[in-house]
Amino acid sequence: MEYTCTYQSPLGDILLAADEIGLTGLWFEGQKYFANTLPKEWVSQETPILTEAKKWLDVYFSGEEPKFTPRLHPGGSSFRQAVWKILLEIPYGQTVTYGEIAGRIAKMQNTSHMSAQAVGGAVGHNEVSIIIPCHRVVGTNGSLTGYAGGIDKKIALLELEHTDISHFFVPKKGTAL
Repeated sequence: MEYTCTYQSPLGDILLAADEIGLTGLWFEGQKYFANTLPKEWVSQETPILTEAKKWLDVYFSGEEPKFTPRLHPGGSSFRQAVWKILLEIPYGQTVTYGEIAGRIAKMQNTSHMSAQAVGGAVGHNEVSIIIPCHRVVGTNGSLTGYAGGIDKKIALLELEHTDISHFFVPKKGTAL
């Protein structure tokens, strides 16, 4: 069974979802792919896992790095799981590029090349945003791109973490990267 609750963040409402194992979803209200993995039947009820996720968010939105991670249980292919595991290793307040993640995946798979676009697809379909910090991934050319919650939220999250974003830019719509 899946359970949900809403968290009111400074950036807007967030829907949290969990099963008996861990957190399965964290979406900004109205974001791309909003609740797309939530089953048709779910119960609106706070559980210990959801309570822990809300505590994590309280610490995070207070401007501090949480010293714990709620139990996570996002669904996805083995490729997506591998990408999300790398995202969890990105230090608070720092960024990595899609290309750097692609290089790590290629090395893990003992192959010479991995598509940064494939990595971008996995990052973009991260069901547990913020906690699995997809907002910390940037374009190789310094672009702040590819956040399902919206570029404005990506910038706000990076600024909350005191990330120096002065050398990044937001590409104009239709611009090839």
